[in-house]
Amino acid sequence: MTRLLDISTDDAPRPAGHYVQARRGGDHLYISGQLPIRPDGEPLPDDSFETQAAQAIDNMLAILKAADGQPADLVRVTAYIVGVSNWPRFNAVYAERLGEARPARTVVPVPELHYDYLVEIDAIAVIGH
Repeated sequence: MTRLLDISTDDAPRPAGHYVQARRGGDHLYISGQLPIRPDGEPLPDDSFETQAAQAIDNMLAILKAADGQPADLVRVTAYIVGVSNWPRFNAVYAERLGEARPARTVVPVPELHYDYLVEIDAIAVIGH
């Protein structure tokens, strides 16, 4: 039987609801949706799409790191973005943050997200393979 392990780090915002930052089962890591919230709860320096995208991705990567993973371990990423017109902007920030890692990915345009944020991102990784 696979043991489930909750992953938590102070380098990403604490969950605001009934969920964990991530859960690991064997080699599989499931990262909960990350909004562009700073780990310390302080406001972002600006509310631009790029700043929000970078923070959401950084939160995801911090949780991945807390589980002893790295971007190359990501196998699936889903990004929810407000406005399909933001897709190229998201893609640029994402490519910068992930470098050579190219996991399978879906970008889903949505009309709105919680707290009027513009980006939310979740992921699945395989670590220790």
